This record gives sequence, C-alpha cells and structure tokens, in this order.
Amino acid sequence: MTLRPALLLVLLLAAQTGTAQEATAPLKQNWFDDPFFQLSSGLPACAVPEGPFYTTEERRLQTHSRLERGTTCWLAGKCADSNAYRYDKPLAPKVRAALLAVPGVKKGSVWVIIQRRWVYLQGCVPDSALAKKLERAARAVADVETVVPDLMTGTRGKPPYPVAAAAKQAK
Repeated sequence: MTLRPALLLVLLLAAQTGTAQEATAPLKQNWFDDPFFQLSSGLPACAVPEGPFYTTEERRLQTHSRLERGTTCWLAGKCADSNAYRYDKPLAPKVRAALLAVPGVKKGSVWVIIQRRWVYLQGCVPDSALAKKLERAARAVADVETVVPDLMTGTRGKPPYPVAAAAKQAK
C-alpha cells in the first residue's frame, strides 16, 4: 500500500504534535522533600501513588498553607518545633521500621508519605486485617500525629489515593 504524500505529511504532523504535547506536560517534583518511600511490592498490579510531587504552580499554591499548618502546630502547643514539617525526615526511619515489623507487610504493595507528622499509607493489601495492623503500627510511633490509611484490599477498582501519571497512562 502506498500512502499519498499529503496523507503521509498529515500523519507525521499528528505524531509530532502528540509527542510535543507529552513533552510539554508540566514537570512534577518533590519540591518540599517530603519523605516518600515504597515499603513493599507484593502486589505488582497495584496502582502507584502520585506521591508528594507537585508542578511549579501547585508548589506556589501549597507554600502558604504549608507555612500556616506548620506554625499552627507550634502555636497550639502540639509541637516543640515551630515547623511541624521538620519532624518528617527523622520520623521516616522510625515509621519504616515499625511498618516493616508488621507480619505480612511484604504481601502487599505499600507506599508511605510523611507530611507534618501525618503518615499516609497508600497502596494495596491482601486483606483488611493487614491494613488495620499497619495503621495501628504507624499510630504507635512517637511524634506521629495522624495516620491516613488510603489502602485498598486487592488491586481491582479505583484506588482511594491519587495515582502517578505513568500509571494513569498505562491503563
């Protein structure tokens, strides 16, 4: 089959336009250096969370509220530090160790985000009992203020957390 030059040109331009649009998608990065790590990978079909990655515009919008929330903790007498986000990096290895000690954790695919002493558990677990054990283990870590268990049982259905762009494209 021979393509006419005009049709070939249209197809080439369409292909280049798609590539150009993909290349201009806003870059997302972990601007605030929030702890984000994968704890286990036992359910490979689990949708990968987006994590604490923001575009430049999202970063700008987040900056004020992050300053306000970080200081509010201190003003309320709940934090010894005037910035609740400064707890996060030292807290990450403690949370990781506590969660890795939970029997059966390797059977799930679990990611952790820590922001202002809040621990977000995202991913998939084989059963709800494991989700509850992980939540209890994270809550038991000193200096953890809140645990948000965004875990789904199995890998079918819509995840209760934002999904990474690469994972959205694969579906």
